[in-house]
This record gives sequence, structure tokens and C-alpha cells, in this order.
Amino acid sequence: MIDIDGFYEMLNEVCEELPDDFFRELHYGVQLSEELKLSPLDEDGTLFIMGDYTRSRQGNKITIYYGSFEKSCGWMSDEQLKNRLREVVRHEFRHHMENLAGIYGADSLEHEDREELKKIAESRNKNVK
Repeated sequence: MIDIDGFYEMLNEVCEELPDDFFRELHYGVQLSEELKLSPLDEDGTLFIMGDYTRSRQGNKITIYYGSFEKSCGWMSDEQLKNRLREVVRHEFRHHMENLAGIYGADSLEHEDREELKKIAESRNKNVK
């Protein structure tokens, strides 16, 4: 796994692939955190949050969690890692685009994410019993 400085460079390269319009009203941009972030539904330390989109009165931002990538993708080649990072960044930008468009509720990616996490947690709970 590349170090955090190399990952930061990779993140910048991935972001540079996106049109400037995607960054409209992304007040705090795309930030890189060293943190390993676990899902609130995690029960065994293996359900990671790779990125977050945060909207608030203070402004919107995307956070990418290096620690989560390090833990779950440490075995990947640089090319595989960059592809995974690209997927996560684009996922978070979809949240941002939906926010700008006023898309909330059952039709939103946020709703899809919650449902997917529930399915994963339920599946894991069945396997534990």
C-alpha cells in the first residue's frame, strides 16, 4: 500500500479527472483523513466507510479515509487502488450532485446506501448465528 502522501497525490489525480462544475458549492473540497472509519453497523471491525459526503450550513465537503483504504485495500496494486479510489470519489460526488439537484428520499443514493448497509449487516448477523 502506498503511503498517505502518495495516496494524496493519487486522490488529486482522480479529482482532476472530474469537470470543474462538480466542485460547485463543494465549499471545503475533497479532504483526506488518516482515519480508519468503521460503519455504525459494523460488529466485527470489517465494515469500513471509505468516504463521506457531508452537507451542512457551514458548507459541503467530501472526506476520503486513508485508514479505511489501507486496511481494506492494502493488498491491491497501485492501479487497482486508483480504480477503487476513483469509484469511491465518484460515489461521493454523486451524493453532492444529488444534493445540488435537491434529490432526497427514496430516489437518492443516500437511501440506496442505507439499504445496502442494512443488507450487509443482516447478512453478517445471519452468518454469526
